[in-house]
Amino acid sequence: MPRYHRRSENNFTPDYGTVIAYRNAGGFGIRLDEGSAYSGVKISPFFDSMLVKVTASGRTLSGAAGRLHRTLKEFRIRGVKTNIRFLENVITHDTFRKGNCTVGFIDQHPELFKLSPIRDRATKTLMYLADVTVNGHVDVKGKHDGRKFRVPHVPSFDPLAPVPEGTRNKLLTLGREDFSQWLRNEKPVYFTDTTYRDAHQSLLATRVRTKDILAVAEGYARNNPQLFSMEVWGGATFDVAMRFLHECPWRRLQLMREAMPNVLLQMLFRGSNAVGYSAYPENLIAKFIEKAAGNGIDIFRIFDSLNDIDAMTPSIGFVRNNTTSWHRPPSATPAISCIKTIRNTRSIITFPSPNASKTPAPTCSASRTWPASSSRRPPPFWLAP
Repeated sequence: MPRYHRRSENNFTPDYGTVIAYRNAGGFGIRLDEGSAYSGVKISPFFDSMLVKVTASGRTLSGAAGRLHRTLKEFRIRGVKTNIRFLENVITHDTFRKGNCTVGFIDQHPELFKLSPIRDRATKTLMYLADVTVNGHVDVKGKHDGRKFRVPHVPSFDPLAPVPEGTRNKLLTLGREDFSQWLRNEKPVYFTDTTYRDAHQSLLATRVRTKDILAVAEGYARNNPQLFSMEVWGGATFDVAMRFLHECPWRRLQLMREAMPNVLLQMLFRGSNAVGYSAYPENLIAKFIEKAAGNGIDIFRIFDSLNDIDAMTPSIGFVRNNTTSWHRPPSATPAISCIKTIRNTRSIITFPSPNASKTPAPTCSASRTWPASSSRRPPPFWLAP
């Protein structure tokens, strides 16, 4: 008859406190003898701390032990520590199952005290929600319930109408060489809209969510197909998406590509710094450029903080070479490398290939961690495969 609510990891010293969650288990061959066990009950340190006694019966010892193990795993007791994990180790032990236990069984098997910690995900989630509801989020200082915000205007459009052709359609039709020549021969000034990248990076610390961007992206692209390009990625948008917005930056790029299929998508690429804050190995830069082009980037605006052309040259080569495939299908994304100088307004634009590599989408995961022994600052995009 296993007895609950004694801490096996502290020489079986009874615990005390308030039970914040209690859910028992039962079933065929199981008997429960409960005391005052319910959510909210206070366990006193001055009296027997047993919550419930479980008795299992079966035709064989192994069968009874199996029923008992199943019952213990279904119990949920939160707020105070119990001996459930210890009892599970006992009844699943081979010596116990065979009926060979002696009075020294526990002393002779220290592995019984190797207890797996409970994850307690539901309680942690509820505690987090309660804390945020009462105290607010740590990233939002203070409450301003009296503020009135303007209702944003979402541009209207006909979702059933064909998407008007834009610069991306022209690039796909003409190919890189003819598109480059067409652009050189054009007299009008062509504009790049930076609302989705540089604008909210400067004004709002890059905190605009993907959800809010997508609310206007499709209508904007349909209503303004005459734009040369939209700067939507790169710069600080990558690491901010993961560190502060808890979003996947690769998924943002894919969704924006779907919402704006007719206009060239552009990113800011910091040369050897990529989208991070230190110099990274060239093989990593090459792979990142390949992934970015394969997931929707048409134009790489490459620059260097010191206006060093040599520092930008590897990235330019990777855009031209790593996104080259003469046998790719016409639907693949062409990639353009754009070098922007700082001390003057001269820009050099080159077009690498008619079609960029179509690569599998990287995934974002918060389960990996940067090695603690490393003295380098982790690159914000190292999670991407």
